[in-house]
Amino acid sequence: MSPMITEPDKARRLARAIVSDINVYNSDKVKQGIENDNLFEAIEDELEEGRELYRSRVAPEIVAKYNYFDLAVVDMLFKFSGKYKSKIW
Repeated sequence: MSPMITEPDKARRLARAIVSDINVYNSDKVKQGIENDNLFEAIEDELEEGRELYRSRVAPEIVAKYNYFDLAVVDMLFKFSGKYKSKIW
């Protein structure tokens, strides 16, 4: 097992990598979720699994102090999803 991540920058990178993987491996769900305006419900299980992985690898004080996983969700899912039809853009 990998040692706990205790550096904020490494925790941020891990969060982005996990969310990027969620996007890649669930691209159809992400696309449909954005088009149907129910993205978070569409990939709820995947996000929770990713969040748990993040928490298991990052020191609790980093998790408590920084909101890296949620920021990664916004950055990684919405940033690359502008090509999909949506009511919000």
